[in-house]
Amino acid sequence: MARAYNVEVNIEETRGDVGKLIRKFTKKVKKMKLLEELRDRRYFKKPSLKRRMAKLSKLRNAKKAERTRQEKYDKKLGARK
Repeated sequence: MARAYNVEVNIEETRGDVGKLIRKFTKKVKKMKLLEELRDRRYFKKPSLKRRMAKLSKLRNAKKAERTRQEKYDKKLGARK
């Protein structure tokens, strides 16, 4: 069964500023990853597809991390020369 969420922001927290209230609410929703989960649950995904997507995501993240490490390393070498 789906988890129950209770995201709430009081107007007193933002001293009556409605714009700040909305920004704070959206920040809490993003932090709890509610919209991401809603999009994931919108359609049924086979377990094999979920595993494949997770595996591809891990590979992409690893490549990105390696790229950033290489860029930092190259930047350090450039500074030393």
